[in-house]
Amino acid sequence: MLFERVVRPALFRIGSGDAEAAHEWTLTRLAGLPPAARRIMAARYAVRNPRTVFGLEFPNPVGLAAGVDKNGVALAAWPALGFGFVEVGTVTAHAQPGNAKPRLFRLRDSEAIVNRMGFNNAGAAALAARLAATDAGRARNAPVGVPLGISLGKSKVTPLADAVDDYLTSYKLLRDHGDYFAVNVSSPNTPGLRSLQDRDSIDALLGALVGEKPILVKIAPDLSEAAIAELLEVCLARGAAGVIATNTTLGRSGLAAADAATGAEAGGLSGRPLTDRAREVVRFVHTETGGRLPVVGVGGIMSPDDAARMFDAGASLVQVYSGFIYHGPALVRRIAAQKGQS
Repeated sequence: MLFERVVRPALFRIGSGDAEAAHEWTLTRLAGLPPAARRIMAARYAVRNPRTVFGLEFPNPVGLAAGVDKNGVALAAWPALGFGFVEVGTVTAHAQPGNAKPRLFRLRDSEAIVNRMGFNNAGAAALAARLAATDAGRARNAPVGVPLGISLGKSKVTPLADAVDDYLTSYKLLRDHGDYFAVNVSSPNTPGLRSLQDRDSIDALLGALVGEKPILVKIAPDLSEAAIAELLEVCLARGAAGVIATNTTLGRSGLAAADAATGAEAGGLSGRPLTDRAREVVRFVHTETGGRLPVVGVGGIMSPDDAARMFDAGASLVQVYSGFIYHGPALVRRIAAQKGQS
């Protein structure tokens, strides 16, 4: 309750209430945490509840979703806050500023967030350089300590016809640094990107990327079951390691009346209104594939009960973003400590 009563209100006041200003302020402070502070945090929040998924050992099944630490600037802090794995990015082959600000909005009564960030990031080469330095630190006994995923997206300047080469450029720069890679073809904030979920497009992408490291496909919650089933056929045929379900939604159902105006902002919606749909997609993926494709469940996990239901639906791992923003690291700890997860 300390987070909700004291920490969150203070964070939400940063930048006169600007959500992106608070995000960047927090990342900067987390990146600068000294080792002693991280040890104190880990003693409070880190939980051992290990499992093995797509050949990787996870100390617990709760991950930080892509979008929180796009450029990997605070890698050492996330395990101390209880996360069992971290996904950085989404990163693109070309550095890009993203969409015009403001582009990140809180919908407080709905426990939701709307973003139209547009894959703002420093580029794959810059992330590779940062991770190479982190790898050097690992050799000096200063490890990240948990599996690292890297979310790959398409550069806005790259035509859709050249998307495979764009993703492949990022992958080649980063493959020595990630434990798994997520193919983000489902963000609503890059024009045309979601068309890469079509059979031929995802087949070409996976044909180029599947190989040395586990490759997961991140899908949109707005796809029909028929479209998801077709995509899953390709994932199985091409040897994808798993599916991340889901990205943000373009839908706006489930918003509180007080959030109607902010909810009308363009972009992808995450948080509480996505809870049921994300779980439905996880259940469909698990059932449709007979459990052959591990599922990382993400979307609207705002409580331990939400996570428990996501695991019951067939998720092998879960990720949080909005839940962390609204409820802090205690939520991560409580989910990670749950027993009897599938």
